[in-house]
Amino acid sequence: MCRLAGVSRAGFYRFLAERQPEEEDMEVRAAIQSIALEHRRRYGYRRVTAELRRRGMPVNHKRVVRLMREDNLLAMQPKRFVATTESDHELEVYLNLAHRLKLTGINQLWVADMTYIRLRGEFAYLAVVLDAFSRRVVGWELSSAMTGGGVRSEAGARLMVSTRAASGRASPG
Repeated sequence: MCRLAGVSRAGFYRFLAERQPEEEDMEVRAAIQSIALEHRRRYGYRRVTAELRRRGMPVNHKRVVRLMREDNLLAMQPKRFVATTESDHELEVYLNLAHRLKLTGINQLWVADMTYIRLRGEFAYLAVVLDAFSRRVVGWELSSAMTGGGVRSEAGARLMVSTRAASGRASPG
């Protein structure tokens, strides 16, 4: 048969060997993609390899990693929730009276919050005052320490807001 086609036997078998891995790769890729979609991309290469073996496909974990990387199917790990609020303290807890208010215009209720921003070697602290009706930023303060002036106290918030409004950086309303 090789003589009729005009090819050597080695070339014929080389041609067969090249076709077989491509088809097998496509089967494995299809199985990997279906497993990844079934489990909403939460399975990594170890679980995918175990699932493929359960389905009767003996594959190496390195091959699964390579195929998943080529198809951009690497697992997306959900970020863990980190609680930063310490609610077990002896300080007095005040009632939230803001939810009782029916807001009809601006400057009736201001709300404030503080958060930290992780930098390379330190933290920066951001304090923001918002108008609850318009949800616009009335004032903000960025500091390298949580103590000090800033918006920590009511007087500091008023001073910060009036300074920002006077400088034209934020206007209430």
